[in-house]
Amino acid sequence: MDLLEKAHEFENRKMSNMSTSDRVEASREAKALILSINEVYKETKDPNLMDVMKRLTEKKKKIEKRLNGVPQV
Repeated sequence: MDLLEKAHEFENRKMSNMSTSDRVEASREAKALILSINEVYKETKDPNLMDVMKRLTEKKKKIEKRLNGVPQV
């Protein structure tokens, strides 16, 4: 499956020293991968796909946390 290869490559990509635009692009790429895998998951109900989606979501949350920064009080 090409989607799983893309997801695996995204998971193993280094996220240090990224610019803000790189982070936005990575977040959008993660979202697109998750939604694509979800469409396949709806048909197959394969638990491996769910695990991949969970890992991608965790990585996406880390990227977005860095994008949003520390909230101001």
